[in-house]
Amino acid sequence: MRFGLILSEAFTGLRRNASMVISVILVTFVSLTFVGAAMLMQMQIGKMQSYWADRAQVAVFMCSTVSDKPTCNAGEAATQDQIDAVRATLDGEALKPLIRDYTFSTSDEAYQNAQGLLSSDIAGVVTADQFNATFNINLVDQNQSDVIAEAFSGQAGVEEVTNQMQYLEPLFQSLTVATYVAVGIAGLMLIAAVLLIATTIRLSAFARRRELGIMRLVGASNRFIQTPFILEGVLAALIGSALASVAVWAIVQVGVERYLRDRISFITSWVSLSDVAIVVPVIVVIGVVLAALSAGFAIRRWLRA
Repeated sequence: MRFGLILSEAFTGLRRNASMVISVILVTFVSLTFVGAAMLMQMQIGKMQSYWADRAQVAVFMCSTVSDKPTCNAGEAATQDQIDAVRATLDGEALKPLIRDYTFSTSDEAYQNAQGLLSSDIAGVVTADQFNATFNINLVDQNQSDVIAEAFSGQAGVEEVTNQMQYLEPLFQSLTVATYVAVGIAGLMLIAAVLLIATTIRLSAFARRRELGIMRLVGASNRFIQTPFILEGVLAALIGSALASVAVWAIVQVGVERYLRDRISFITSWVSLSDVAIVVPVIVVIGVVLAALSAGFAIRRWLRA
């Protein structure tokens, strides 16, 4: 099988169906860009979850003079005995394996920390005893936060137990939904690309039907006849994949590195070019494989017709 002849036939088919080939390239480019963007978004969600899971704390708020929970005495802050009871539970054998470390802030310290955040009108009204003394707990495994909540639920002197990750979950869920939307759009575009490739191959085969008839008469094998058509689809998809790879690179290099990183300070771990190096081969393989399968199926059906 002469590879040069097969390649020449493939390029001839691309020239004859230039408009359809351009359509295949564009649809492949757009669909694979959505695939790459969805992969990058999922990687970003994973990085954010990993980052905040290591830093998010479980906070045990002790009662203040304005607390109205059943575990608090109205108008009274948590006593020293109640604070010591919580500390003893944290240091106990049951919870110690779950806790990496913890810190304790008195109501006076919380009041001092809040002075710079409150307006002058509010700062002049509130007093230190209205702030909660707080245990801030770093867990070995953030998924064990419910254990901490259960341990102090209903305990005298404890107003509330909160997990900082619960404030970030809506953000992660929104990003996940956006990922699913991108995947759905990419799926529809890939279906369109597959159908376009099949149509292009059929048109190319119809345009060369006389040549194919001659090749059959002289004993050319089906593989020899099919290969140029498959190469047409693969080459068109490869160009679309290359354009999508450039787009994915631009998303990270321009969109993330030069724009988002400096404007969104609470996210410190972003996707990088090393992640692009993982995404690009995947989208290229997806484009080439789908094109080869679509083109091969289309030309085989045409030859049997």
